[in-house]
Amino acid sequence: MDPLVSALKVSASGLEAESTRLRIVSENIANARSTGDAPGTDPYRRKTVSFAAEVDRASGASTVEVQRLGTDDSDFSVEFDPGNPAADGKGMVKLPNVNVLIEMADMREANRSYEANLQTTKQARDLISATIDLLRASQ
Repeated sequence: MDPLVSALKVSASGLEAESTRLRIVSENIANARSTGDAPGTDPYRRKTVSFAAEVDRASGASTVEVQRLGTDDSDFSVEFDPGNPAADGKGMVKLPNVNVLIEMADMREANRSYEANLQTTKQARDLISATIDLLRASQ
């Protein structure tokens, strides 16, 4: 298969994977302070995404796929907030296991990876166009 088409397949798989990653990170940030509905219930649990390398059989190119969407099993933090509807008898509220600083760093990394894949797609498209132009000029 044409190496430029393979490059497009690889970067397209990267765009899709990073798009999923950005969506998961956005959900985590949006729910960083989401407590349970009632006393003693668990709050929002941080979501995770795992990638896996896959070989595209048609081109032989190594692509990336979302292997699994999971949850982070780390402990919830606890805060004293007796006015919260999710507070227990002692006024303690379980908070999500989401660290916004970590999520922002993950979002930045995912965004940069997305941009790199997008740039690869643009470069491959430009090279394909240039090849077509050279073929037209030689006729």
